Amino acid sequence: MKRATLRSLPLVCLLASGLGASAFAQTSAAAASSATASGPSKVAVINFQAAVAQTNEGQRNFTELQKKYEPKRTQLKTQSDEIDTLKKELQASGDKLSDADRQTRLRTIDEKEKALQRAGEDASNDFQSEMQQTYQQLAEKVYGSLQSYAESNGYTVVLDAATAQNQAPVILWANKGTDITAAVIQAYNTKSGIPAPPTPVPSAPTPSHTTHTAPKQ
Repeated sequence: MKRATLRSLPLVCLLASGLGASAFAQTSAAAASSATASGPSKVAVINFQAAVAQTNEGQRNFTELQKKYEPKRTQLKTQSDEIDTLKKELQASGDKLSDADRQTRLRTIDEKEKALQRAGEDASNDFQSEMQQTYQQLAEKVYGSLQSYAESNGYTVVLDAATAQNQAPVILWANKGTDITAAVIQAYNTKSGIPAPPTPVPSAPTPSHTTHTAPKQ
C-alpha cells in the first residue's frame, strides 16, 4: 500500500498552481491587445510567482508555514517507522507464529498503514490549502507594487513569464533588459519594510577519520 506522507515540497512546485497569476495574465493579455491597437508599447516581463515567493515577506511567511507543519511530519515519520518495525518483526518470526497470530499481526499492520495514509493525506491537504491562501494574500499586495512600478517607469504592458501554457500569453523570447522581476521584488521589500531573512550559517565540515598505514619497507 502506498503511504501518504507530508513532504517539504519546493515552493516553486507549490506555487505552480498559478493562483492569482491566471487573472493577472488575462489582464496583461487584454492590455497587450489594446496597446497593439493604439500604437507602439513599452513591454516588460516578470516571473510573478517567483517575485511573490522571493520577497522578504514571502520568504518569512513560507518558512513559518513549513515550521508549523514540522511536528506533523515528525509524527508521520514515527508512524511510518513503527510500521516498518512491525513488518520486520513479522518477517523475522518465520514459522514460529501460529496462523492466528500471523493474521492478527497482518491486520494490525494493515490498520496502521491505512491510518498513516489518511493522516498523511489530511496533513498534505491542510498544508497545501494554507500555502495557497498565504500565496494569494501576498500576491495581491505584490501586484499593487508591480502596477505602481510599471506606471512609474512608463510600461504599457507587463507579461507574466511563468504563466502556464494555454493560459496565454506564452513568451518564447525576451531581452533580459525587459525583465522587471528583481526590480518589483526590491520595490515591494522597500514598501513592506520587512528585512531579509538571515542567511543560514553553513555547518563546519565533519573531519573524516582516515586510517593511516605505515609505508612498506
